[in-house]
Amino acid sequence: MNAVSVDSGKPWAVTGEERATALEVVLLERTYVFPWTQFLYGEGGADEVRLVFAVHDVIVRGSGLDSLLAEVVAQRLTLIREPFRSDRFPVTEGRFIREIVIQKIEADRQAWQ
Repeated sequence: MNAVSVDSGKPWAVTGEERATALEVVLLERTYVFPWTQFLYGEGGADEVRLVFAVHDVIVRGSGLDSLLAEVVAQRLTLIREPFRSDRFPVTEGRFIREIVIQKIEADRQAWQ
């Protein structure tokens, strides 16, 4: 797998292959793995991106996240990592992740989907 890292200007990793099989979300105290087969849709812009999976929402907040959506559309995104608290507000502009929130979808909401 050919991955792009934070060092190359993106605070997430993508595969060089056609499609990734899963998205790994690494939080400070827990790691989630979401198979792309459970992905429903994504939305957002430069400051916030929402990825909706079968039973979880993944909300990413930061800056320069509009290019993250292009990787989501191609399902090439393999990893996003929550920054340490000291790295949440970088002094430079550009692409960065400030916060990642994982929300479990409630049963009553699942009935509507």
